[in-house]
Amino acid sequence: MKRVIKKKVNTKLHERSKPAAKQNLQHFRWDEVELETLNPLLQRRMLVGTELMLARVFLKKGCVVPEHSHHNEQVTYVLDGALKFWIDGKEIVVHTGEVLTIPPHMPHKAEALMDTDDLDVFHPPREDWLKKTDKYLRGK
Repeated sequence: MKRVIKKKVNTKLHERSKPAAKQNLQHFRWDEVELETLNPLLQRRMLVGTELMLARVFLKKGCVVPEHSHHNEQVTYVLDGALKFWIDGKEIVVHTGEVLTIPPHMPHKAEALMDTDDLDVFHPPREDWLKKTDKYLRGK
């Protein structure tokens, strides 16, 4: 005779994982997303979901992103090139194919050591980028 084990399901956990409202599926081609020029050495394309922002950032060699911090968690994936970060008292160079995770509120600065194409993910989306109030990137 087989022994049957009944598993109690935590319905509250299951209910919490359901989305609050139906969200629209989106599909994009990067080359069709608006290319925003922030300064002569820095451009980006952004996609925004409900909880995440995905930004493709193009930095020319020598481009410096001044020290800043934000309440957003950040993941930086270098698709091509190299970025030198000054973060948490360290200098870290992130090369093609490497990823750096930056916790919320951690001050950081970066410099492109060569022409660089990077993919940044933010949670939640960067409101200053969406409202175009990111003066530290615009040289203002």
